[in-house]
Amino acid sequence: MAEQATPLMQHATASWLVDNTALSFEQIAEFCGIHILEVNAMADDLASSKYTGRDPVQAHELTHEEIEKAEKDPNYRMKIQKGPDQVRRTKGPRYTPVSKRQDKPDGIAWLLRNHPEISDAQVGKLIGTTRTTINAIREREHWNIANISPKDPVTLGLCSQRELDAVVAKAAKKAGIEPEMADDTKLGGDKQALIAELHEERAQAVRDAEAALSGESDDDDAPVEHTAETLFKDR
Repeated sequence: MAEQATPLMQHATASWLVDNTALSFEQIAEFCGIHILEVNAMADDLASSKYTGRDPVQAHELTHEEIEKAEKDPNYRMKIQKGPDQVRRTKGPRYTPVSKRQDKPDGIAWLLRNHPEISDAQVGKLIGTTRTTINAIREREHWNIANISPKDPVTLGLCSQRELDAVVAKAAKKAGIEPEMADDTKLGGDKQALIAELHEERAQAVRDAEAALSGESDDDDAPVEHTAETLFKDR
């Protein structure tokens, strides 16, 4: 069974619930994920640290209806409305581990060389870098340009192959560039021509073999000229 989510600020939320509701200490402790003795200490002002109360209703972690329901039934256990949004990273540049940040310039250089159709904004989002850095590498003004060597960002672990393919496809479509693999008709034509050529070669080989056999048979049936030497040879 999955562990129930708890408020972002457990003790501050518990302090607010102690001061503003008629919930039991056990209900507060279970909802906030702390020990019941900690809740009891807050109620008795015995806690070593004084917490500034945090309203879970304003934080969208509880509703008034949920609190009222729990106040009427001591056995009811409140459920958090959603996880704390504050800990979710939804915007900003891609996070890259410190150990891989030194590889970013190599990945950027590879993209600039192999996929010039990708915009700086797309490169920045894919690699997790800034336009200033991208432009410095493009203009060869980067402080470490002498040591930058273009390398596939997928191999470097800066992005996945799926992410790279998606960005390349989107940029190519916007730029009106036909994907290299889209030339199926030409490849198909070449393939058919090759197959036809092989069939013709095989058919010619069969004809040559039949002609050779026919020639041998004709030689066997041809009349033999007899000379005085051949006529009296066996006598």
